[in-house]
Amino acid sequence: MPIVQQGNINTTALVVPDLYVQIVPPQNLVLNGVPTNIMGVVGTASWGPVGQPVIASSMADYARNFGPVMARKYDMGTTVAAAVQQGASNFRCVRVTDGTDTAAAFMLPGTSFFVVAIYTGSLGNLISLSLSPGSAAGTWRCTIVLPGLQPEVFNNIAGTGTQFWINLASAINTGNGVQRGPSQLVVATSGGTSVAPATANYTFNGGPVGTDGVTTISAATVVGTDTLPRHGMYALRGQACSIGVLADADDSTQWTTQAAFGLSEGVYMILTGPASDSIANAIATKQAAGLDTYACKLLFGDWIYWNDQTNAALRLISPQGFVAGRLANLSPEQSSLNKPLYGVVGSQKSGNPGSGQSATYSAADLGALIGAGIDVVANPQPAGSFWGVRGGHNSSSNAATNGDNYTRLTNFIAATLASGMGQYVGQVINASLFRRIRSTQLSFLQGMLSQGLLGSTNGALPFSVICDTTNNPLTRTGLGYVQSDAQIQYQAINEKFIVNIEGGQTVQVSRQTLPGAPGALQA
Repeated sequence: MPIVQQGNINTTALVVPDLYVQIVPPQNLVLNGVPTNIMGVVGTASWGPVGQPVIASSMADYARNFGPVMARKYDMGTTVAAAVQQGASNFRCVRVTDGTDTAAAFMLPGTSFFVVAIYTGSLGNLISLSLSPGSAAGTWRCTIVLPGLQPEVFNNIAGTGTQFWINLASAINTGNGVQRGPSQLVVATSGGTSVAPATANYTFNGGPVGTDGVTTISAATVVGTDTLPRHGMYALRGQACSIGVLADADDSTQWTTQAAFGLSEGVYMILTGPASDSIANAIATKQAAGLDTYACKLLFGDWIYWNDQTNAALRLISPQGFVAGRLANLSPEQSSLNKPLYGVVGSQKSGNPGSGQSATYSAADLGALIGAGIDVVANPQPAGSFWGVRGGHNSSSNAATNGDNYTRLTNFIAATLASGMGQYVGQVINASLFRRIRSTQLSFLQGMLSQGLLGSTNGALPFSVICDTTNNPLTRTGLGYVQSDAQIQYQAINEKFIVNIEGGQTVQVSRQTLPGAPGALQA
């Protein structure tokens, strides 16, 4: 009684009399939407791996992997902190350096035992190492500490003379038990020393100093290179990010490079102009750069005043983190327009708190910026006196594709289909295949409709899928081609709300009785 998977035997060529059980997989593939809240951030830091995407969900995660927020341009932690305040909680962080970064290191006094921080960066200068008697008789305990992180304890290290230092280096580099793996802070070398260990506390202030490698950082450095191993922005390839931010990368010569990356990866890139920019210069710069695509959102260079609690300072920072974090915390059919931004205490145009300045954008200012495909963070908003994104547009000049919702919903649908429909490749082309392809897409779109991501003003079905012989003639399928054509109508965003009021002592008011409610009137 063989049990086989369907397609593993030729059921028209069986010879042996027997019962054959075939496992038939579900015929209709079900698609689950890809996440739309993953935010890729690239910038500098004082600790952590360089050029490697690291997952973080909070500022505590970020600090553990990359150290504290640093009060300087291109700082990755600043962007993440601003985004976290908007509710963002799913990051892929990539650290960049200018290549001059070094790791802190020191040699234990009186020995040749050498310890090097596992990562480059100034945070490594705070590492300390202490030796004390171990729990078991005749052994030693080594404790490695970096402020803000859990101490690493390597206990019951035995041996005398040279062997002790060899055992200590081995414990630090490979771990000394199932519950104590290798150090995540340092790498050690015994150096052949043979002096007897002594109870002491050692710090990294006696050896080469760790540096961050940020002296010559530029927007081009943050963009990085697309050759293996990838660096900068290109390290986000394949990370399923829906939103991307290169911290403070305000160089217009790098905008179209970011746009190309956004198009190729389905990432909504949030760009910024330089601080203290003028409206006329911003428009001219965008035109000169040739930026006109739905893949990017260009923010005007009116930078934001923000309370940096880590450094106890009021800082002027790029608006990127605020806007990207808000978008990451919205469903993809939504616009950033008229949504509150949190943590903003002022801007260059409106002034910092206590300055006495209270300037706002005029309708002409906003018309010039939004008409040129440049969005801006401003206060007030149509809904009231709060900080928010004033346009909700990307950098495209095409009115049919210039909304946040177009970029994010298009990328969401495309990424979902790309992640699931590939299972149909390699299957036999027949009417059943056409039916299953169409059913899969229709069920996904129906799910979007039921959850409010799709809709129509008249109640009509806002999508259709064709996959049959009308768009797959034998001349094409005979060559191995199968084509599925879908049309999807997005919901528009209410941007220009017109309320008409007719008033006056000569106005004639007509009223209508509501159906099923005798005596009830509708004005």
